[in-house]
Amino acid sequence: MIDHAHDLEAVREATGRLLRATAGLDDAALAEPSRLPGWSRGHVLAHLSRNADALVNVLRGRPMYASSETRDADIARDATRPRTEQLADLRDSSAGFLAAAAEPADWSRTVTMRNGVTDSASRIPFRRWAEVALHHVDLAVGHELEDLPEEFVIRENDFLAERFAGHPEVVPTTAVTEDGRLWTTGGGADGGSVVVRGTAPDILGWLCGRRDGSGLTVEGGRLPVLPPL
Repeated sequence: MIDHAHDLEAVREATGRLLRATAGLDDAALAEPSRLPGWSRGHVLAHLSRNADALVNVLRGRPMYASSETRDADIARDATRPRTEQLADLRDSSAGFLAAAAEPADWSRTVTMRNGVTDSASRIPFRRWAEVALHHVDLAVGHELEDLPEEFVIRENDFLAERFAGHPEVVPTTAVTEDGRLWTTGGGADGGSVVVRGTAPDILGWLCGRRDGSGLTVEGGRLPVLPPL
């Protein structure tokens, strides 16, 4: 069972770490490339701010974004703002999400995400946690997948493995850690099956497209190329 209150506290803690890490960045640093192709650090922070607003929309039964074009345009518009504006926006939008999530609500209700995807309202806090945690890594400010809480890594691996389960382009794949944690995914493509071995953060890096899988060992074939998230 998902504990949304627990996840909201995790969001609060992850946001605090992010704000502390970005407090020392200047305008030049925000203009430098992030680890996401084509995005500066400013793009990443702008996305996180607008995502917080978008999740408030979801919680209140409104469309997450007016359109994909509007979403992209808002990020591009906000990416080049001065550091003081960027960080103030990130603080305020993050606080706005936490305040909206603290309002009395039916957390078992179904909500609509981007592109018509539906989910339980109770999963929204974890979705925000994933945004904050992974994009903190994308900023390339010394925070790596190995620095993320173990609970988050395990749960995000669960989520991503389920997302690719049965995918027509991914062969049946089992990912295993040294301590015996196991995830199965794929299964919709011909070509046998593979076993992937590595640490939970390295498996996460492959599943979420942040790493090329060079830290993993593969048995039974090649490491599957996963579709974009």
